[in-house]
Amino acid sequence: MNFTSSQAEIVALQALSWLASEEDLLMVFLGATGASVDDLRIRAGDAEFLGSILDFLMNDDAWVMRFCDSVNLPYDTPMHARTALPGGAQFHWT
Repeated sequence: MNFTSSQAEIVALQALSWLASEEDLLMVFLGATGASVDDLRIRAGDAEFLGSILDFLMNDDAWVMRFCDSVNLPYDTPMHARTALPGGAQFHWT
């Protein structure tokens, strides 16, 4: 499945919206990234920042499943969307 950057950004914005509704998990994201709530608003249109949202989401299969279930997407959608955003073609073996 190939995503355009616009399609990938839509998925990432959906993930951001979902993350914002998950208060405890949002605090984990903010703590892990050093971002602030203001950064979420300011950088919501930044493709690199949106990539970081998907990177964070994909740290836990349960988060991916909860997000995808909430917006009725296949579970592999965040992974495919991530490849279409800056830095998504790079492999991270951590």
